[in-house]
Amino acid sequence: MKTKIIFMGTPQFSVGILQALVAHNDYEVIAVLTQPDRPVGRKRVLKPSPVKEAALAANIPVFQPAKLSGSDELLQMIALEPDIIITAAYGQFLPAKLLNAAKIGAINVHASLLPKYRGGAPIQYALLNGDAKTGVSIMYMVKEMDAGDVLAQSELPIEPEDNTGTLFEKLSVLGRDLLLKTLPSLIDGTNEAVPQDITQVTFSPTIQPNEEIIDFSKSANQIINQVRALYPAPIAHTMIKNVRTKIQKAHLIDETTTLPAGSVVKKDKRQLWLATGDGHIIAIDEIQPAGKAKMPISAYLNGHANFTEGEQVITNE
Repeated sequence: MKTKIIFMGTPQFSVGILQALVAHNDYEVIAVLTQPDRPVGRKRVLKPSPVKEAALAANIPVFQPAKLSGSDELLQMIALEPDIIITAAYGQFLPAKLLNAAKIGAINVHASLLPKYRGGAPIQYALLNGDAKTGVSIMYMVKEMDAGDVLAQSELPIEPEDNTGTLFEKLSVLGRDLLLKTLPSLIDGTNEAVPQDITQVTFSPTIQPNEEIIDFSKSANQIINQVRALYPAPIAHTMIKNVRTKIQKAHLIDETTTLPAGSVVKKDKRQLWLATGDGHIIAIDEIQPAGKAKMPISAYLNGHANFTEGEQVITNE
């Protein structure tokens, strides 16, 4: 008999995990919960989540309560009598009634090495803090956020070229594989989950708008980490010659300068180097001025010839 699973997820991170469960002969995904369709673009057209699209393609019933607690959908999920509930970046807390409805257990695929970075932005915080590694954790779901015992973990090195987009893809694959490896021991009761060390707990709250602003008085490494952490969304930004400008990509230059932070250190047809607060330099690779499409720095410089080396071009927002 197949193990009956309710799957709960929303972004692209969750899709590979759902598809692996659907394709596995030992499991039956009986329902999918995901966030409601969201308006996108200037015309505000409603767009389904990536998980909804994947579930419908697999002919699995989809439920989208705006608030799961107290909803009709909650009662429907309990009535399904699932063996296991699996969440992966779903985006809502699960009521205790639902957690207790799973015959074997309710587990979560979390994109961090718990107890580090509990919360909704673990990948972004790993990059912001310049961590050398990240990973995924499979844990029991409990009433407290991301606080359950850990069934399994797997690590991943963070490469210099990684950003949130690339890590999302890598950790989705890592989480999928670790989940499939862990499920048999969960089902047969041989898994010995380990409590989290509460002395090592840190949190990763959702990125706030003020955290998207680049402060050039900070070190070059801090700025590069911020640019990587906020790519591909929401994107870090600054004011260049009083124009709000998103910095899509940048990299560190192995040189120093005595120019004030935010000054042009070097400018030619292909390069724009800017001074930072610790005397190190970043090179801008991809940029998006307000009202324009994103573009490589060479295209930007073609239309902005009035940069002068030594000029301080970064202003406060």
